[in-house]
Amino acid sequence: MKKISNILIFTALLCAVSCTKVPQATIEGHITEAADEMLYLDYLGVERITVTDSVKLDKEGAFRFHVAQPECFDFYRLRIGKEMAYLSVDSTETLTLTAALPTMSIAYTVEGSEDNLMLKQLVHKQRELQHAVQQMIRNARTMLAAQEGIDTLVLNYKKEVRMEYIYPDPGKPYAYFALFQRLGGRFIFDPITNRDDIRCFAAVATNLDLFYPEAERTQNLKNIALKGMRNTRPPQPIDYSALEGKIVEAAIIDIALPDIDGMTRRLTDLKGKVVMLDFNLYGHPQSAARVLVLRKLYEKYAEQGLEIYQVSLDGNEHFWKTTVENIPWICVRSEEGAYAKEASLYGVRELPTYFLVNRAGELVMRDEMVEDLERELERLLAE
Repeated sequence: MKKISNILIFTALLCAVSCTKVPQATIEGHITEAADEMLYLDYLGVERITVTDSVKLDKEGAFRFHVAQPECFDFYRLRIGKEMAYLSVDSTETLTLTAALPTMSIAYTVEGSEDNLMLKQLVHKQRELQHAVQQMIRNARTMLAAQEGIDTLVLNYKKEVRMEYIYPDPGKPYAYFALFQRLGGRFIFDPITNRDDIRCFAAVATNLDLFYPEAERTQNLKNIALKGMRNTRPPQPIDYSALEGKIVEAAIIDIALPDIDGMTRRLTDLKGKVVMLDFNLYGHPQSAARVLVLRKLYEKYAEQGLEIYQVSLDGNEHFWKTTVENIPWICVRSEEGAYAKEASLYGVRELPTYFLVNRAGELVMRDEMVEDLERELERLLAE
C-alpha cells in the first residue's frame, strides 16, 4: 500500500507541474552566412519594443526561441544589426524561418502560418513605399511637386492595403499590423483626423472585441478608434461674439497662441513679411515629409522676408513640443485640437492646409488656389 501511495503522490505532483506549465509557441529556423552574429528576438508590444531573448549563431545558423502563448496575438521580430524579419504569433504553433543574413529583411521564408506570409507582404510593401518617397524627394523639380507626389503615393498605398489586407478579414493579425505601419517615423494610417482611416481602426477593433475582448491590444485599439470618431464629429457652432476685436483692418483674422516656450505669438505682428499661415498636425502620417519640404522653403526664402506661422492642432502637448523643438519658424498650438476656433474661422476642412499673406497683412490665397508655391512666394516677396 505504501508503494502504491508513493506512486499516486508522484503522479499527482507530475500532473500539477504539467498543468501549471505556461503554453508556449516556438520560433526556430536557420539563418545562413551569419556565423558569430548575435540574433535578437524583439517583442513588439502595444507601447514599446523590448528584447526578449538572444543567441549567438554558429556556422550552421540554427536558432530556437520559446515565447508565451498570447491572449490575442503578438508580434515579434528577429534582428541582426539592421536586418529584420517580422512574425506574428497567435497560438502555440511552431514557426520556422529560413534566411541568409545579407537578404534577411526581404528574402526570408516562414513555414507554419499563412498569416505570416501576408505580414511579410505588408512589410515589403511598406519598404517599397519608403523607397518611392525618397526617390520622389530627390527627383521632384519643386518642393510642392514632391509633396503632391508623396501624398499620391500614400493615398494609393492606403487604398491597396484597405482592400487587400484590412477589410477582407479585419480580425487577422496582419490587418492589425497594417494600422500601425510608419513612414518617416509617422503612422501611415491616421486615426485622428482621417475618417476613412478611422473606419479601418474601427473595423479591426470590432473584430478583436468579438474574440479577444479583454486583451490589451483590443482595449488600446478601441480607445484609438473611439477617440478618432469623437474627433471627427462635426464641430459645434462658434460664438463669434467672443472674437470681437480680433479682425484687424478687415484684412486678416488675427491668431494669438503660445509657442513651445509659452510665449504668445500674434499673426498680425508679422505685417511687413510674406507669411505662410499653415494649419498642421504633427501626428499626421505625412507630416515628416511635409516638414522637410517646408524646411527647404524656409531656408531658401527666410532672408528675403518669408515667415511661416504654423498652427498645430495636435492634441498631445508633450508630443508636439518634442517634435517641433528644432523647427526654425514660428510654431504655435491650440489646446482645442481639431476643434480650434482658429481653424474654423479660416474654413480649414482638412489637414494640412495653408494660406498666403502678403506684406500688407492681406490674405491673398489658400493652398487649393496655388499652382506653383515657389513661384507664388517669389512674386509676393518681390512686391
